[in-house]
Amino acid sequence: MQGLADGYFVIPYTIGDYLASNPLPKITTEHDAFKEAANDVQARIDKLLSVKGNRSIREIHRQLGRIMWDDVGMARSEASLTRALQQIPKLRDEFWHSVSVPGTPGNLNQSLEYAGRVADYLEFAELLALDALHRRESCGGHFREESQTPDGEALRDDANFTYVAAWEFKGVGQRPELHREPLQFDEVHPTQRSYK
Repeated sequence: MQGLADGYFVIPYTIGDYLASNPLPKITTEHDAFKEAANDVQARIDKLLSVKGNRSIREIHRQLGRIMWDDVGMARSEASLTRALQQIPKLRDEFWHSVSVPGTPGNLNQSLEYAGRVADYLEFAELLALDALHRRESCGGHFREESQTPDGEALRDDANFTYVAAWEFKGVGQRPELHREPLQFDEVHPTQRSYK
């Protein structure tokens, strides 16, 4: 939620100024990275259209949404996150064997676009659940049931989780790598919140 709010309010005031004040080098489609990306996208399109399964994109998307709502929502536990991490890879595998994407690649195909987004959601959902399982504390608006004060408030763990993190994708079915950068607080220090 914080990322959505920050993106909505901050990005419009920062990205335009950055682009206007930093000249960017001219890039053409002749670069090897562009060719590689174009080939990867075309291979993914071909793969999605070749499945010819019997499940609709929306059906699989809703099933993923239910897993995320039930097991990775605002209140989560080690058991629910573990359950999600068992279900999501199975759903992703089913998606790539059973999804039905109507249409062709040669024109505007909203079903193909939607299928691509759901494929991305499946990968992101697994990473989100893995990160939530890794973070054994209640932080922000996310409540780990095992991490609460005696009166039911969210319990932080600043000794172990005061860092900025980024996960590096290593490929489908492979564990991503966690990169951490410690945070240092000189003037304002993190404190326990109470919402009562």
